[in-house]
Amino acid sequence: MPVKTKQLISAATCLTAAAIALTACGSGTSAEADTKAASSMYTWISNDNDRQQWQAFVDAAKTKDAGFNLTLEGPSFPDYWTKVKTRLASAGAPCIITTQAARAQELKDVLAPLNDLVKKNNVDTSVYNQAMISGMTVDGELRALPYDAEPMVLYYNKDLFKAAGLKEPSTNYTRDQFLTDAKALTGQEKFGFALPPQLSAGPGLAFAFADGHQPVKDGALDLANPDFVKDIQWTFDLVAKDGVAKAPQSSDSSDVAQQQFMSGEAAMLVDGPWMYEQFTTKTKGEVGIAVIPSTSGKPSAMVQGSGFGIAASCKDKEAAFQNIMKITTPEVIGTVGATRGTVPSIQSVVKEWAGKKPAGDVSVVEALLANGQPLQTTSNWNQVDTQFTQYSVEGFRGSKTAAGILDTISASTK
Repeated sequence: MPVKTKQLISAATCLTAAAIALTACGSGTSAEADTKAASSMYTWISNDNDRQQWQAFVDAAKTKDAGFNLTLEGPSFPDYWTKVKTRLASAGAPCIITTQAARAQELKDVLAPLNDLVKKNNVDTSVYNQAMISGMTVDGELRALPYDAEPMVLYYNKDLFKAAGLKEPSTNYTRDQFLTDAKALTGQEKFGFALPPQLSAGPGLAFAFADGHQPVKDGALDLANPDFVKDIQWTFDLVAKDGVAKAPQSSDSSDVAQQQFMSGEAAMLVDGPWMYEQFTTKTKGEVGIAVIPSTSGKPSAMVQGSGFGIAASCKDKEAAFQNIMKITTPEVIGTVGATRGTVPSIQSVVKEWAGKKPAGDVSVVEALLANGQPLQTTSNWNQVDTQFTQYSVEGFRGSKTAAGILDTISASTK
């Protein structure tokens, strides 16, 4: 073979080898990037407390897998819902993301369906709170594994109830008795109840759920439902008609009502179990919890909570799911419930959350978990919530009715 031909073949061979080497190198880089993404989580991190909560899941998982770790990133809770879609569309986006059950519908386009992964990995979803499983299911597909199940509860100041000579509420509390108590607790610049102006963060939804009424039906807004309208009007009347609560401002955050309760200015407040430690340790007076007042008095609750899902853009969904499985075992969820105060989504480890809490408080949460329904919303729920906050002030002041306000919101969000 001529020398020149040998040289040409040799050159071609080298070029081919170089191309193969580059391709292999590129594949390795891509694989490493996919692995990194599968071990990264995008979530809300408003403060150190949030970061410590997510780290608690990682640390608990490490007890079984010492090499396990997740890289955490994300904005504040309010910013999360407006930024998550943009982040997931960018390069190097994390694979694991968090969502509330109430927001699963809103994020369905960026949340990968998990049914096949659940089946492939033999995950028994029956061990989770079924209200939360329902809330995390969109279009027949599970979108996240829940880590908590938080029924809305009624916090009350035991000292103020005792001073007024009232019987403390517990697992059976009617609206009539609630209103009677609230009136007895109102006077001398103190109120029986505190409330914020929002829909999701306010008591109106919780009262409606307690009576079996919801703002969404078959995936569509049902704000004009007469029963739901009646529940919201009843909530407005607590201020406008009954005078047992201070009228909120549209600019008020939920912190305003919480401070009213913690300072002893208000005797009762509707909020979630995630506030339990703060209320029981920082309120002026001893605090207890009761079921949300209903017409019948029987326990029924709006259950809220969050979970871990996989971004639809994730390249290695199997690896991401394996990591999610590690942070949603009963042991991990129970440990986080005990150390961070979140009510576990797995019934068998609710006892870890219960710990040394008063038996009466634990029985309230257990009764509500057994009779709870998830808050399921629509893709435009943020708009609904924003408008309700804007208009509800007039409802609390009595210048507009719930029917009028809800009709306006329904018309503008079609």
